[in-house]
This record gives sequence, structure tokens and C-alpha cells, in this order.
Amino acid sequence: MSSSKDSLFLRTCRLEETPRPPVWMMRQAGRYLPEYRAVREKATFLDLCYDSELAAEVTLQPIRRYDFDAAIIFSDILVPLIPMGADFGFKGGPPKLSEPFDTPQSLARLKRVDSQKDIPWILESLSRVREALDPSKALLGFAGAPFTLFCYLVEGEGTKLFPKAKKLMWTQPKLAHEILSLMADQIGEYFCAQVRAGADAVQLFDTWGGLLHPDDFEEFALPYAQRIFDKVRETGAPTVYYVNGNPAHLPLQLQSGCDVVGLDWRVRLGEAAEQVPESVGIQGNLDPLLLLTDPQTVRVRTQAMLESVAGRRGYICNLGHGVTPPTPLENVQAFVDTVKDFEAVSNRDSS
Repeated sequence: MSSSKDSLFLRTCRLEETPRPPVWMMRQAGRYLPEYRAVREKATFLDLCYDSELAAEVTLQPIRRYDFDAAIIFSDILVPLIPMGADFGFKGGPPKLSEPFDTPQSLARLKRVDSQKDIPWILESLSRVREALDPSKALLGFAGAPFTLFCYLVEGEGTKLFPKAKKLMWTQPKLAHEILSLMADQIGEYFCAQVRAGADAVQLFDTWGGLLHPDDFEEFALPYAQRIFDKVRETGAPTVYYVNGNPAHLPLQLQSGCDVVGLDWRVRLGEAAEQVPESVGIQGNLDPLLLLTDPQTVRVRTQAMLESVAGRRGYICNLGHGVTPPTPLENVQAFVDTVKDFEAVSNRDSS
């Protein structure tokens, strides 16, 4: 009987030879899908996160439509912070804190929690999806990286540059490191709980890591990612470290101990691959806005991306960031079909 351990995605993470790269998309469960919007009309965003049946449904929707090689559980990087004491509000607009964590006194409001007891909904969702998902498909868990979570905690909401967070980082480094350390310990434990619940691999999203100067990344982001991956390594599950917004961080990203580096679209994939040791996988990195064009453009650009790393083991095809809500369905289909057709092209060329 086949197992998810034999899935194309996990074989690729293990750097085994595969007939083609696996393909999935960040934010593949979401508003670009009419079936997602239909569910969303009847439930709030947090309902979808907290109700394991609804979370499983929207997680599986893109698999049914596009036959992706991996599903990623539906949730949000900020949701696990709510039981920790960060009362992010999700009321139709961007999530926002009523009281940011920007003083030593406010830090006292944050507490470590037991994922099994205090964040059970995502574990129930993972278990439900893993049971329903074909064994040929991998199931991914995910979380926000400590620095990215730090940005939201200190700023209280999303911004372009997170000036309050960076000011605190520079002027109160001890407090910054206390918050980052707490986040690293929590996310490490959270990831291990996700693996026990059915996740085959986990991805760490450092969405705002690109805002940092390399020296600051080395001090305030890298050590905490390393701590998380050291913890997850005990489970044997592969890890993906996605850093958005700054290709200059790739050499540091490689020091994190992750199994796969996730790349955004701001770097040529082939050139990045030359910097990545063959012992580490690569994931990425089509510009998600290319999916707003037309199927032919998507096919041409996807094909070129695939050819730039053809023959390299450990490559996972993905976007360089999340798919956007206005994306036409036929363009996603063109993206997926191009990757799957690459199997036939590669086999023909090698015969």
C-alpha cells in the first residue's frame, strides 16, 4: 500500500530522483476559488480556522480542482498567537491588535501554550485532511517565523516597513530577543504537534525577513529559525524556510538548517540554484502576478523557470509568493499543466 512518505513531494525533499518536480501554490486555498468563496459566505475567517470540518474542506478544494502534489492546511500565521494572549481581531479588514507588545510590561501578557490543549483546531484539521487526502499527496503544516510574528506583535498590525518593530529591535534588543525567543520555542513545539497530527512537512514563513539588513537578519531572524528547525528535526519531517523580499539573505537562509529553501520571484531561479548546495532543496519562484496574464504567457514563463533548474534534484515548483484573489482559474490550470507536462518533455529528451 502506498504511503504519503512515497509522495512526489517528500521524495523530492529527500533529494531522490523523480520524473518531474512536484507543484503546489502558496495560498492555494483561498479567494481565487469560487468554491472557497461559497464557503466563506457562510462563515467568518476565524470560523474557517477553528472549525476542523470547514478547514479541511477548503484545504482540499484546490486538490480536487487542480490535483496539486501537496495540500497546505488552511489557517493563518497569526491565529496561534491568540491563545498566547495576542488578541488579533479578524473583522473583515486586516488583522489588528488592540494593544501591541512593545514594552517589558506588555510582554508579560504573552505566554507559552500547549499546542495540543490550546491550539487543537489546526491539529484536528490536519488529522481530518490527512485521512481524506490521497496518499500520493503530501500534507504541509506551516507557521510564521519568529521575526515576522515579532513585527505584527510590536506594530499591532501589518504595515509596509514596520518602523515600530525595527526601532524596538535596535533600541531595546533585550526585549526583542525575549519576544523572539518565546516565539521560537512556541513555534518549534507547534510544528512538532502538527507533524504528530498528520503533517508530512512544515513550512516556516518569514514574510517580513526581507526588511532586515543582513547583519540584523543574522542576529534577529536566523538564530530563531535555526532553533525551530533543530526542534523539528527530531520528528524527521522535512522543513521549508521561505524568506520574502530580499535575495541577499539566501546565504544566511541556507545556514538555518532547513531541508528546502523557499525563494521569492526577485531572483533568477537558475542563478539561485548555483548558490544552493545539492544537499538542500529549492522551492519557487514564479511571480504570482504572472497568473493575472493569460495561459500562454503563464506556460512560457513556467517552462523557462523549469528549464533553468532541469535535472537538479530537490526542486519543488511553486510561486514566489501567494496566489492573488483576482487570478483567473484557467491560468492556474496552465501553471499546473505545464509542470506536469514537463514530465513527458523530460522523459522524451532523455530517451
